[in-house]
Amino acid sequence: MQPALDRIQRGLARRKLDALLVTQPENRRYLSGYTATDHSIAETSGILLILANGKAPYLLTDSRYELQAEAEAKGFRVKLYPRGFFVLLRRLLSSEKIKHLAFESHYFLHSTAQILEKIAREKRVGLVPLTGLVEELRLQKSGEEVARIEAAVRMNEAVFREVYQSLRSGQTEKEVAQRIENTMRAHGAEGPSFDTIVAAGPNGALPHAVPTARAIQKGEPIIIDMGLRLAGYCSDMTRTVVLGTPDSRTVAMIRLVRKAQLAGLKALKAGVSGMAVDKVARSVIEQAGHGDHFGHSLGHGVGLNVHEGPALSYRNRKQLLAGMVVTVEPGVYLPGWGGVRLENMAVVEESGCRLLNHDTTFLDL
Repeated sequence: MQPALDRIQRGLARRKLDALLVTQPENRRYLSGYTATDHSIAETSGILLILANGKAPYLLTDSRYELQAEAEAKGFRVKLYPRGFFVLLRRLLSSEKIKHLAFESHYFLHSTAQILEKIAREKRVGLVPLTGLVEELRLQKSGEEVARIEAAVRMNEAVFREVYQSLRSGQTEKEVAQRIENTMRAHGAEGPSFDTIVAAGPNGALPHAVPTARAIQKGEPIIIDMGLRLAGYCSDMTRTVVLGTPDSRTVAMIRLVRKAQLAGLKALKAGVSGMAVDKVARSVIEQAGHGDHFGHSLGHGVGLNVHEGPALSYRNRKQLLAGMVVTVEPGVYLPGWGGVRLENMAVVEESGCRLLNHDTTFLDL
């Protein structure tokens, strides 16, 4: 990602900063190609030190990741910290003559930041908290990134079709969710991009329901929200299905949500705001009298994270740009009855959008 590194370095220079510590795992992967993952924010497989002066950046890690770092992080100087990250950082602050250091304040534990502040005082280094510097670059996907996302979408659809064929009444939500995730791995995915949601009947009224031991029944709406990670990039798709013949209420809800989704997709293009797209789809549901039953935003960006910018919501007044990849996922949730959500992914283009989902079999009734 040399162009991205160049832009980061220029951005640091404009801000009169000497270097940036990159700790957010997806940002680290985006800039370096280093694919190791972190178990939590309290544990790291590596930290990038990006210099503003054009010199080769550093990947700071420990001996467990040495070979992987050297193989993957092309153009980076891999430095090990056998005695801990901060011991190595102290040396680099001096050797690289760093006087103004930025760090990703949104991905830094307070306790870790306190240690960094202590070292900065000792070394007379100015600390600058930054948010969104790398994420801003990640908003617009390259052609290669879109291709990887589309491959993840296609695999996700293949997994759904396979599991759907084996779906039977009496199976529990947990069993179906586990089968979905096992099938993802069998198809070659790295794993799910988030915990799979299977919510049947009344449980579907919870937009982020956790699968339970409840058995699925014929005739009730079943929300299946699933995504997988392939080559680092995520997919995200929701279908609402029914075993057997759906009743008139279920049919009406699915048709309403599908109408809202199509309206959102039609409005999606470069130059419009995320708020405007959300409003178009939301108005369809509001006009049907269910505005109070659609509480979440219309969609979100997808890339190395399954939830990233831009947002299709009333909060986002910024114009969308070509190359952004987003979900369009309206829903209606009725307490005591259940819910309907339909979700596709699309890439924003100058004159509209290109749908990344190819299988629409379960979208229309």
